[in-house]
Amino acid sequence: MKPELLLSRIRVVLCRPSHPGNIGAAARAMKTMGLTDLRLVEPRKFPDPEADARATGAVDVLESAKISESLPEALAGAVFVVALSARRRDLGPPSGQPREMVARLLAHAVQGQVALVFGNETVGLTNVEIQQCHAAVSIPANPEFSSLNLGAAVQVLSYEIRMAAFAGVPAVADATVTPASLRLAAHDEVEGLYAHFEVVMTETGFLNPAHPGRLLPKLRRLFSRIQLERDEINILRGILAATQSPTGHAQGNTPET
Repeated sequence: MKPELLLSRIRVVLCRPSHPGNIGAAARAMKTMGLTDLRLVEPRKFPDPEADARATGAVDVLESAKISESLPEALAGAVFVVALSARRRDLGPPSGQPREMVARLLAHAVQGQVALVFGNETVGLTNVEIQQCHAAVSIPANPEFSSLNLGAAVQVLSYEIRMAAFAGVPAVADATVTPASLRLAAHDEVEGLYAHFEVVMTETGFLNPAHPGRLLPKLRRLFSRIQLERDEINILRGILAATQSPTGHAQGNTPET
């Protein structure tokens, strides 16, 4: 697949950005590396003249940016999602360094849309937001001063993406990537599965909504270790639906006494 096509399948998602200048800087960083699909989740102030000023020649990226009210909305249709996180989360998805995760991101881009998610400048991504991603990436930095500006973080990962895309990294086999003949489940389909699990576990008494503990995050972590296909989602949801409304097939096969 041509590198330009791979790059066109990568979304850069900024969650709750507080400063319009950082949005503009991120847009400029993206365009210099050939990325154009910018998604903004609940930006505090956008559009804004400061964003345009910081974007310099990348105002077109800002003009085409899509604004979402939630992270799931911004990730709808994506088959693989990587979150930037400065620290490892207890129940977060598998984490790795930029070149490793960029290689996986591009390998999945052969299948469809993928996304790279950045958090708020001050607090980053919440645990809930991190758990909605398949993997996490951290940028190695000076441990005594590891804080990166949002625009700088986007620049670092955008650079790694471009270098890998034009170096042919996606052609390297990745055991976690589904063959192109099979359709990966999109982010919203996987979220639908989690919601269905929660309903069934509550109905059966396995989950107490008042005291859920760590059950749901652990369930997410379990499935984040693999890349679910659309058919697999349908099978799992079919099992859950049968639990809710038994068909009686098993009863019909019971020998007479």
